Amino acid sequence: MAFEIGRRFVHASGAIVPGAYLLDRYVLETGVVTWGVVQTIAVAGLAVTTVLETARLRGGLEHAVYDRLTREYEQNSVAGYALYVVGATITVFAFEPTVAVPALLMLCLGDPISGMLSSGGLRTIARPRVLVGMFIACFLTAYPFVPLAAAVAGALGAMLADGIKPIVRGYVIDDNLTIPIVAASAMWAALIAV
Repeated sequence: MAFEIGRRFVHASGAIVPGAYLLDRYVLETGVVTWGVVQTIAVAGLAVTTVLETARLRGGLEHAVYDRLTREYEQNSVAGYALYVVGATITVFAFEPTVAVPALLMLCLGDPISGMLSSGGLRTIARPRVLVGMFIACFLTAYPFVPLAAAVAGALGAMLADGIKPIVRGYVIDDNLTIPIVAASAMWAALIAV
């Protein structure tokens, strides 16, 4: 149980970067945490993650943090945290902040909520309560930032990315990679359709 709580906390801590951007933009208005700063942090995080994952997978880097925060199926493959960083980095460069910020928050906050609602086992399609919980959490995350149709589209995209686990050549496509990209794409499509 402590293992999962630790994973959820680490997951949610990613909200610090988009949260700082929102705080600076709408409350403090200092102009210090610009979208360019967010992109720079994403690139730095990706560089550090690449070094750590390469050292872990090829160089035998062992650390208690890896033992505590990686799942058994991640021991010999790219870990979820690395895919989280990759998905977030793609999102901050592919999309404007209007949709990228809520998509990142869906990953950082919605995914841990759905994880708490799940049984912990790997399922190809999540249980209904997990799907509904993810949709609600993501909708509530997006609606303050985008119109209703875009919030619904983003929440549906995040719910599907979280709730359906495709397997390609024996490898599970991790939702940490797909949630922000699918959610941002869905919100962007909804915004241009209006």
